[in-house]
Amino acid sequence: MNQLLQSLSSGNIAIENIPAPQAKSGELLIQTHKTLISAGTERMLMDFGKASLLGKIKQQPDKVKEVLSKIKTDGLLTTLDAVKAKLDQPIALGYCNVGQVLDAGSSEGFSIGDRVLSNGPHAEIVRVPKNLCVKIPDQVSDEEAVFTVLGAIGLQGIRLLSPTLGECVVVQGLGLIGLIAVQLLIAQGCRVLGADFDAGKLALAKQFGAEVVNLGMGEDLIAKAEQFSRGRGVDAVLITASNKTDEIIHQAATICRKRGRIVLVGVIGLNLRRDDFYKKELSFQVSCSYGPGRYDETYENAGQDYPLAYVRWTEQRNFEAILDMMAMGKLDVRPLISHRFEIEEAGAAYEKLEDKSQLGILLEYPVKVDLARVVTLVTSAQSSALVQTKGEVQVPCVAFLGAGNYASRMLMPAFKKSGAKLKLVVTNQGVSGVVHGRKAEFEQAGTEIQGALQDPSINTLVIATRHDLHAKQVIQALGAGKHIFVEKPLAITEAQLGQITEAYSASQGRSLLMVGFNRRFAPHVQKIKQLLGSLTGPKNFVMTVNAGFIPKDHWTQDPEIGGGRLIGEACHFVDLLRFLAASPIKTSSISGLENLPEGAPRDENISINLKFEDGSQGVIHYFANGHKTFPKERLEVFASGKVLQLDNFRKLRGYGFGGFKKLNLWRQDKGQTECVQAFVDAIAEGKPSPIPALDIFEVTRVCLELREKLEKK
Repeated sequence: MNQLLQSLSSGNIAIENIPAPQAKSGELLIQTHKTLISAGTERMLMDFGKASLLGKIKQQPDKVKEVLSKIKTDGLLTTLDAVKAKLDQPIALGYCNVGQVLDAGSSEGFSIGDRVLSNGPHAEIVRVPKNLCVKIPDQVSDEEAVFTVLGAIGLQGIRLLSPTLGECVVVQGLGLIGLIAVQLLIAQGCRVLGADFDAGKLALAKQFGAEVVNLGMGEDLIAKAEQFSRGRGVDAVLITASNKTDEIIHQAATICRKRGRIVLVGVIGLNLRRDDFYKKELSFQVSCSYGPGRYDETYENAGQDYPLAYVRWTEQRNFEAILDMMAMGKLDVRPLISHRFEIEEAGAAYEKLEDKSQLGILLEYPVKVDLARVVTLVTSAQSSALVQTKGEVQVPCVAFLGAGNYASRMLMPAFKKSGAKLKLVVTNQGVSGVVHGRKAEFEQAGTEIQGALQDPSINTLVIATRHDLHAKQVIQALGAGKHIFVEKPLAITEAQLGQITEAYSASQGRSLLMVGFNRRFAPHVQKIKQLLGSLTGPKNFVMTVNAGFIPKDHWTQDPEIGGGRLIGEACHFVDLLRFLAASPIKTSSISGLENLPEGAPRDENISINLKFEDGSQGVIHYFANGHKTFPKERLEVFASGKVLQLDNFRKLRGYGFGGFKKLNLWRQDKGQTECVQAFVDAIAEGKPSPIPALDIFEVTRVCLELREKLEKK
């Protein structure tokens, strides 16, 4: 199927052949009829993409601070790689979609064949959570319905204004959202004054029943608003403009009456002048997209609705309200349509955005579309030419499950460098698989895991999906006789670990099982291991991790999805100390901060104590409340009158070692490439897994036990 993607580095628009997404419970699979280009948002993205690097920096000064901070801790080269990877990743465009349901995904209230409106992207097939979809009334055409999402954005701003019948309201900015808002306000019994620079948009606002101010002709908004409000000041201002100037908010405050209301829907400069707001006791609020539920994972993705009695207007119910206004003839969007293009002509459609007078640009889609769930990225002949051999044994043929940030930036390049044959990358929606799969020179991209499990030519699976899927996919891969490289963690519950252990035992060693505990393969850690090899007696390890803040609603913090930070990340350091001690973990204990705010994760500021059977001991301080300019990871080893100190996998210093003082690297190296190479070599040469399965199970079990101990405190 075809989908529109945009490059953040160049701003270029491309039509890509993407594998169709699978149906999923709680989500609708929709064949697109029409989509609407959001002139404001998508023009802004194009302008950002086309800007030079310096121009991008000027547009995002806060990101520059983050980059400079990362350079100090991780080094210039590592930081540049991260920035380049971010800009090289295309984004899916669009969020105004009308189509027909192909699969209802067990979603109550929807059936196959329903015409629906959703916030799906510009693609022939989309999969959208049920709470972001609504059925379209028969009286509303596809061309009208496709304006619903933008209408809901305007409607949410109006709801925050709380206008009443007879009030006078100014709408600053008469783009698509502004012109829809004008009609909604008039339908609510308000008198409306619209302000813009474009004569065509002003004419439409006047046609809809508003009075207007032509800023392009030098008309004075303040004077006009004074007259319009009968000398009292306007009751409210809705700002739907997109402009960096602070003058817009200053004018809005000036024209308001005392205790007037201002709501911002657009994007403007916000250098507020206190005096503007202080004397009149004005209220100012920024509207969040379509309404309550937006950006709430439990509402949008988990399908948990807000009770109507307490939240009357969610984003979904705002969609319904806009469609009802269209059905009743109270909202007319047909005059807002400027152009219609076939999806294949998307490039020409986006060129129209350079003319800021354009309004609704519609993309139309074919009746018949390709539902293939696997697409070819490079030919088999091209792929075979890339594969290396080691003696008479060919290296693994690999399928990736997942192509997120870590998989695409670290694991795919490492497997490509290893010489493995990269056959298939499977992702949820297909886009990231195509983008990153092509870059890494995979043969195919798909959206079905069964293709990877059933293909006899694929003997190795790399599992880099969300943590809650790891155990199930490991068990499936073991059942299919595949070798497995699973990005940590192996499992997030005791039950999952037990099931994996049973499945591994049943496989009778046919499959290599490896977890991506890469730090034990880092050059500095290998050097530490070598230096410790000549020492006798127990050792002390101190691992300090300045983990950094992650919002509590991030998926990794969810115990049922990410497993929490102890299971999802701190496991790295339990494995690292287990490797350096070269001795089983005898006992473990954990402590964490107390008197935390309600809902705060308990496992992100913890101290773990490990005792090993050889008498060694280690402490892991894993903290999320430090400053980001401090090194993220520091390891100290005390043994036999000697000390080793490793800072952020860049600088290693030795104290008391006669033949060793320091080992510094220009680039941070946490061992990802070496970890993958060891795994690939083991398969190619018929050797055991570089990390014994018993070690993997031990580290996973200890981490799960530590979490249980923490929860009981």
